[in-house]
Amino acid sequence: MNRRHFLVAMLSLSSAAWASGAIGARRSLAAPEFGDAVPFSVDDIRVRARDLAHQPPREWRPVEGTLADLGYDAYRDIRYDRNEALWAETGSRFTAEFFHPGFLYRRVVKIHDVSEGASRELRYDPSLFRFGPLVGDPGPLPQSMGFAGFRTFYPLNAPGVQDELAAFLGASYFRALGRGHHFGASARGIAVDSLAPDGEEFPAFTEFWLERPDAGAGQLTVHALLEGDSITGAYSFVFRPGESTICDVEAVVFPRRTIAKLGVAPLTSMFLLAPHHQRTGDDFRPRVHDSDGLALYTGRGERIWRPLVNPSQPRISVFGDDSPRGFGLMQRTRDFQDYQDLEARYDLRPSLWVEPLDAWGPGRVELIELPTPDETHDNIVAAWVSAEPAEALQAKSLRYRLHWSWTAPVESELGEVAATWAGAVDDGRSQERQEGPRRKFVIDFAGPELATMSTDAAVDAVVQVQNGRVSPPIAKPNPPLGGWRAFFNLEPTGEGPVELWCHLQLDGRRLTETWSYQWTA
Repeated sequence: MNRRHFLVAMLSLSSAAWASGAIGARRSLAAPEFGDAVPFSVDDIRVRARDLAHQPPREWRPVEGTLADLGYDAYRDIRYDRNEALWAETGSRFTAEFFHPGFLYRRVVKIHDVSEGASRELRYDPSLFRFGPLVGDPGPLPQSMGFAGFRTFYPLNAPGVQDELAAFLGASYFRALGRGHHFGASARGIAVDSLAPDGEEFPAFTEFWLERPDAGAGQLTVHALLEGDSITGAYSFVFRPGESTICDVEAVVFPRRTIAKLGVAPLTSMFLLAPHHQRTGDDFRPRVHDSDGLALYTGRGERIWRPLVNPSQPRISVFGDDSPRGFGLMQRTRDFQDYQDLEARYDLRPSLWVEPLDAWGPGRVELIELPTPDETHDNIVAAWVSAEPAEALQAKSLRYRLHWSWTAPVESELGEVAATWAGAVDDGRSQERQEGPRRKFVIDFAGPELATMSTDAAVDAVVQVQNGRVSPPIAKPNPPLGGWRAFFNLEPTGEGPVELWCHLQLDGRRLTETWSYQWTA
């Protein structure tokens, strides 16, 4: 299975697809059933992960037969009985439901309920699910079938209404929502050799432990065991739902081999088109994306914004740094008029920000952009890669915080990039007289200081270029935006990609973050 296979379905299995689960007569408040209680500790999971790293990878048998052959719509027609939600009988504000194996999710996972220092495995029972007409008769399903993953609920948007909060399904992918959000960008436990010539590896969470919350608890803790051909790990996730839903991640991973490119805190999203990049065919919508840019807050205190593109060929952009303060795949454009999509509501997709809780040392943020013909494929990946390889059998601790939020949780007086526009240069010359491809770039910046600055201020647009030359850049007020605009023309001077950087300054004082862009003919 590859990235496309996992992500097509992860993007599509939104809360709307599952919210209409059938409600039937309640069998009991004790379902699902549990196995025997055994002592539980996080240290035990770490010991298991360490011991597994010294052993050959465990083989797993995928679910086969009718369930494996299901299509997307048929898989959606398998619905967990909402009356049997985990913890519904406890009075907790958190509940959990489970995904059935099938379709692309043919690897089963073990799930445990943790309470009072003991864990009990949840026993699979096909009667916990409703199999709709698109599924037909799946035949006898054994108790050993197991679950494919789970999702959690919480009264996120209104008291007493259980809204979907977070979901774990497929490899090590998981997603969460803040108040008012629709599902968008995803996180992963780890990335191994992303876009490597020999192919990427997808380690998977194979076992979960869900700590039973108290009745009035405002946070949920989940633990997971990670297994892959090249790595194992023990993870703890603490979700705190709210306007922004925050997830603290603490993990210890154990490489089975030396891994030169280990992606930490990997994020995944989708970008199809926007005004600055219209590579795909005709579409009535001006924008189609879950995220419109990569934002970085470097260890040096620099703020950088890289607009995303849908390239014609896979590409990697590298941003070297030392102990970054944060990075994220952001959705800055929030006006519905910019999307015109009543169904997808891209204007409500969350931004996803990574905040390191330790000094990560020297390394780089890697941005991978893959070509996609439509919006059903997640094609954007961002992750931190250390300058030092992850050594075989050497434990590596990871601590960071994820924010599913409307904006980056970073205070700054600098103006931000509000929009990027690009198009052909019209200077009155015929196409035959053009010496090569030339592009006009227009960057809008907005922020409190820019909004109140005199229109007579001597603001300068500072532009740097690699592998090209630009016309003298111009900065001027943008009253409708309440900000300032920079614009210039680009002419490439070589055959490779052109790198561009731009910011605004006044009397040598920086006013904005740095706009960073890679352009190829």
